[in-house]
Formats: sequence, C-alpha cells, structure tokens
Amino acid sequence: MAKACASVVGRHRVAARVFKALGHPARLMMVDELSRGERCVCELKALVGFEMPTVSRHLAVLREAGVVEDEKRGQQVFYRLRTRCVVRLFDCVADVCEGRSRGATGEAAMASAGRSGG
Repeated sequence: MAKACASVVGRHRVAARVFKALGHPARLMMVDELSRGERCVCELKALVGFEMPTVSRHLAVLREAGVVEDEKRGQQVFYRLRTRCVVRLFDCVADVCEGRSRGATGEAAMASAGRSGG
C-alpha cells in the first residue's frame, strides 16, 4: 500500500512540474507554435518578443519538465515537442471555458428543478 501511495505521489509531483512549466503565457505560446513543428530558437524569440536570455530560461523550464527537447545544429538550436499530447491541453482549457458558461446555465436549471420538486 505504501509503495502504491509513493507512486501516486510521484506521479502527481511530475504532473505539478509539467503544469508549472506550462503556467506562463510565453511558454504556452512557444508550445502552441511547436505543435506546428520544430522551430529554431530564433523563431521562438521573435514569437514571444523577449530577449534571448529570457527565451532560453523559458525553454529550459519546458525542457526540464520534459515538454520539449532540443537539438543543436551548427550555431542554431532547434526545439520540438517531446510528446504531442501536451497540445490536447489547449482543447481541455477551451472545454473548461465553455463549461463555465454552460455550468452557469446548468446550475440555474438545477436550482429551478429543485424548487419544482423535480
């Protein structure tokens, strides 16, 4: 039992690290761009509009969390998503946003049904 709990705790720690890495708008922009394919770090720099040291730090956070991987070719470094499943989080966020508006309607209907005894 203790071993099962430890693996659950470990899994949640890893998940928290990934979610934290995705918790910045610039990193989300880069992940979204990388969902379309591999990009040079210079392209990602232009996308987010930050100086190179800041872009490098953001990419390091994503790399350390296992979201992206890099490959140096000559003087340039290219990044790509390590796994494409992370892109589905954008769909999940959209669903959550839609659910909020649906949820308000659903709550009103439930309250109304409760008042009518149903």
